[in-house]
Amino acid sequence: MAWEQVWYGDRAADKVVRYGLWPLSLLYAAGWTAYRALYDFGLKRAAHPYRPILCVGNLTVGGSGKTPTVLFLCDELRALGVDVVVSCSGYGSPASESARRAPAGPLSAEEWGDEAAVLRELRPEVGLIVGRRRVRAAEIMTEAGMRRTVLLMDDGFQHLPLAKDAALLLDPASTNTYCLPAGPYREPRRNLARADVVVGPRGRFRIESEICGFTRLDGSESVTHLEWPASALCAIGRPQQFFAALRNHGVPVIETRTRPDHDTLSEPNLLAGLLDPIVVTAKDAVKLRLRSDVSDAQIWVAEHRITIEPLDEFRAWLRSKVAEWFPEGALD
Repeated sequence: MAWEQVWYGDRAADKVVRYGLWPLSLLYAAGWTAYRALYDFGLKRAAHPYRPILCVGNLTVGGSGKTPTVLFLCDELRALGVDVVVSCSGYGSPASESARRAPAGPLSAEEWGDEAAVLRELRPEVGLIVGRRRVRAAEIMTEAGMRRTVLLMDDGFQHLPLAKDAALLLDPASTNTYCLPAGPYREPRRNLARADVVVGPRGRFRIESEICGFTRLDGSESVTHLEWPASALCAIGRPQQFFAALRNHGVPVIETRTRPDHDTLSEPNLLAGLLDPIVVTAKDAVKLRLRSDVSDAQIWVAEHRITIEPLDEFRAWLRSKVAEWFPEGALD
């Protein structure tokens, strides 16, 4: 079953399935609310072994731009004079089973997950803790004696066992606000109120996203524009947004191919029939480099950049949090 089609499709069959699943969505929402109540009423206590923890999360399944936002926040926090360590889940990789500090140097997407590999490639100076045991990630920070360092969580808003010091929630526009399985929401949308900052149509901030250039998969060449017809391949949560961004940047995309989010891209005939050049995301690139046949194709990696607007207002909010977390003062 193609869940994206069920959640957002306009066909009569999609609507029948969606509405048929609605009672299960009500049960799911009730179950989540009951689980949350265990923490709200003190029957369960969230651990807080390290401070400060800033979580970048969302309410929906699939991509909403969390990793690009984490990269943006890494730069903004470091500009305020504090260090950053990123905690990511390592989804689908052996590293996801626990939590451990990633070694220095390039990371294999196969061993550490595509998000960890991208974060290391694009911000090699930023520390990484990989694994879905987020409480353990915070404990690692304490054990390491980290000072003037923000633990920045890539996802984890629904991870209630770990307390956060602030949460930034990405809430893109959606035509379906049902909870799973009739819709994409992992918890009721009214829980936007749990976040300190909401970025999206119902929040005070918005994301401005752009493609700012392209680099060959092997890093041998960079250009600002691709002006000739191209194919686009991706395995991300919302592929249509990537394709639209390419077209908005002036790339004549004539063929597209998608795979599920976090797909390994190891299918033998993955590139068969795609017209060169092929444009991919950075998250796809770290997996494609593991293939033996990529040297035969002309593959370009789109360089994606986001900002949170209004930027001055967002920077003021972030500066206030840094001042709260580090009252001795941050270096500007």
